[in-house]
Amino acid sequence: MKTLYLNFDNALDISKAIANKHRMEILKILSEKPHNVNELAEKLNLPFSTTAANVKKLEDVNLISTEMVPGRGTQKVNSINYDRIMVELFQKEHNEEKNEIIMEMPIGEFVDCQVKPSCGIVGEDDYIGIQDDPRSFYEPDRKKAQLIFFRDGYVEYRFPNRLPRGSRATEFEFTAELCSEAPYHKMDWPSDITLWVNGVEAGTWTSPSDFGGERGFLTPDWWLINYTQYGMLKNFKITEQGCFLDGMHLNRDTTIKDLNIHEMPFISIKLGIKKDAVNRGGLNLFGAKFGNYDQDLLVRVRHSQHYEE
Repeated sequence: MKTLYLNFDNALDISKAIANKHRMEILKILSEKPHNVNELAEKLNLPFSTTAANVKKLEDVNLISTEMVPGRGTQKVNSINYDRIMVELFQKEHNEEKNEIIMEMPIGEFVDCQVKPSCGIVGEDDYIGIQDDPRSFYEPDRKKAQLIFFRDGYVEYRFPNRLPRGSRATEFEFTAELCSEAPYHKMDWPSDITLWVNGVEAGTWTSPSDFGGERGFLTPDWWLINYTQYGMLKNFKITEQGCFLDGMHLNRDTTIKDLNIHEMPFISIKLGIKKDAVNRGGLNLFGAKFGNYDQDLLVRVRHSQHYEE
């Protein structure tokens, strides 16, 4: 399945091109098989000139392509270029000084865990190990995981610390697709999911649901629809002013200084359910080929160029 990813910079032209019922119908027809303009005009019950003009607008934004195909003479045949369009609504911050480190890690690369059933690790094509058996979390193939779930416990990751010597971290960000973990799925199933960075509790997000019943954009077809399908993309940011969740102040107790990033050989990321959590509803963690977002675990560290103790 070929996906076109849009952001704030390129979404407008595509949106204008598909904001037309005839052009949407053309895409629907071409999703079944290639057609020439005459065939499209006949199915749409439109004049050839009107159909050709709409085809041209879709070609201009590269949603469809045209090639010369031999037949009765040579004819132009149109085919669709993408199976799916996704719009990224998170605005990426520009950093002209480039004092930013970006690292992405697969969800199967955890270095420590403590999990309780229901639990499991799912790859792109099948389960890894045995469902509801915590021993599966130690299988070598766990590194191929695209979905990790557990009802209680935690997983810990260690990102390389690439902070330049002599620099000081000014902002830390962590982004992941998450949701609660219920039997099968349950839309009303809150869970208090906590993030720790370098052993310091950063904050807790209460997931409202274990989302299912509607297939995630990236969730493989073999995965049953009544199981967990997708999560929510959550962004934790820690600055000198405290910890923020999706841009909203979460707490002021943990600041970037508390993380001591410049003193650590790695950056520890731990996700889990606290023992005293009010809502102990488990955790689902999604990889780049599962759920709704084409990314694994993402860390950003912004830093000053030089500082002195």
